[in-house]
Amino acid sequence: MSTPDDAAERRERLSALWSAHAVRVQAYLWRRTDPDTAQDVLSETFLVAWRRLDDVPDPALPWLLVVARNLVRNAHRAARRRRTLDDELAALEASAPLPEAAPEALAVERDALLRGLARLGEREREAILLVAWDGLTPADAADVAGCSTATFHVRLHRARRRLAALADNPADRPGAPRSPAPSRRTA
Repeated sequence: MSTPDDAAERRERLSALWSAHAVRVQAYLWRRTDPDTAQDVLSETFLVAWRRLDDVPDPALPWLLVVARNLVRNAHRAARRRRTLDDELAALEASAPLPEAAPEALAVERDALLRGLARLGEREREAILLVAWDGLTPADAADVAGCSTATFHVRLHRARRRLAALADNPADRPGAPRSPAPSRRTA
């Protein structure tokens, strides 16, 4: 259990680390990423230092730079995943056939479908798209997918079941109200 004196010492140590190294860590980050990301990563670096204050060695700068480098890598990976998802959604949207119903309802339905397809695995998405959008028979789609017809039927069944489950989940629909967690109290 920490005492108020321990907490004050920890704050002082973090403050000293910030005063001594924040400018150098920020310069390091500016060389590796954009200014906004650099500011975010700088804050996260010192948050890690706060959480692991007892692990920060002396001298602290190399340790802080390793933490910053790892956080930059994480930020770049996250940005790459976002770009990939955006590209997949754009490709699905561009290839989606336009239905002929009320525009508002169709827009919501189409958005939900595209989001559902984007959340499927690559094999599941391919199974749905080969049959539904490309109009192939399961036997022909199995040839395209490079598997047996029986295997393709299993993939297609699982993909349809998962897509239906995603469509039935109201929390996945854009603009859907979030329901409160069910009460555990009984009458």
